[in-house]
Amino acid sequence: MLPFIDHARTFGRRPEEFAAYAEGQTPQVLFITCADSRVVPALITGARPGELFELRTAGNIVPPYALERPTSEAATIEYAVDVLGVKDVVVCGHSHCGAVGALVRGDDLNAVPAVRDWLRSATPRPKGAAEDPAVAEGVQNHVLTQLLRLRSYPCVAAKLDRGELNLHAWYYEVHTGAVLAHRPQTDTFTAL
Repeated sequence: MLPFIDHARTFGRRPEEFAAYAEGQTPQVLFITCADSRVVPALITGARPGELFELRTAGNIVPPYALERPTSEAATIEYAVDVLGVKDVVVCGHSHCGAVGALVRGDDLNAVPAVRDWLRSATPRPKGAAEDPAVAEGVQNHVLTQLLRLRSYPCVAAKLDRGELNLHAWYYEVHTGAVLAHRPQTDTFTAL
């Protein structure tokens, strides 16, 4: 923890570098990804502060839209799309994902009931090879399911209908740094 504290102490020593951030934010992209510490959206994309609006959840899950049971995730998506006016939404899964791996393998998660119940909202169980440590196929199928679920959000559906929003499915390999994008024409993930 000490290196992080030391960096935080010196981080704001030149406030002139940060003054413009007080004027607001105009992110171009809502980036939905896993909370996994190996997945760093700004590092992957090269984004500067103010360029990405991030939503990080265990397993990059987009929960079903249910106005009667609002979620932080739904509020973040709605704010990004309707208030900030992002033009693109990326759902980015990653290799070696513990959450998706647990779903693919059907792991017993009774020892972690909050995790177990959160992952249940990711059903259907992604199709993929349980023996693959990278869970590539499972993660890619899972990302597409989350993208489909995202389309059911009223704010997203409205912007899609008007041609004001683009959705993207990405797969990040933590062991290589490669980023693959889903190509709807061929239903495959290929290098960006």
